[in-house]
Amino acid sequence: MFLREYERGETMLLEEISLSPQDILEKEFKIDTRGYRPQEVDRFLDLIIADYSKLISMVKKLNDENKDLMDEILNLKKELRNTKEKLDLLKTSDKEITNVDLLRRISQLEKVIYGDKE
Repeated sequence: MFLREYERGETMLLEEISLSPQDILEKEFKIDTRGYRPQEVDRFLDLIIADYSKLISMVKKLNDENKDLMDEILNLKKELRNTKEKLDLLKTSDKEITNVDLLRRISQLEKVIYGDKE
């Protein structure tokens, strides 16, 4: 259930990004008589594109890492649940062994090994 919510959140993150590096690269501005220098704007946009591309790749990498960790958490929870079930089963099936029980078992083994010489 949590993994499905996470995957929906990842899709929503990607949908919230309105510009791609290609959109920034292809953006053209109208030149006015008192406008900015096109070379400066292009250099600045190139920096933005580079940073934007790095950011997108970082987000994808972190999303993949997060998904792997979520899978590991689910597996560990499953393993913990199984271990608890086994422990509960052991607690209910075996009663506590006391020294008296051990002495009885040793006595019975001696009778089997040495025979009943009474």
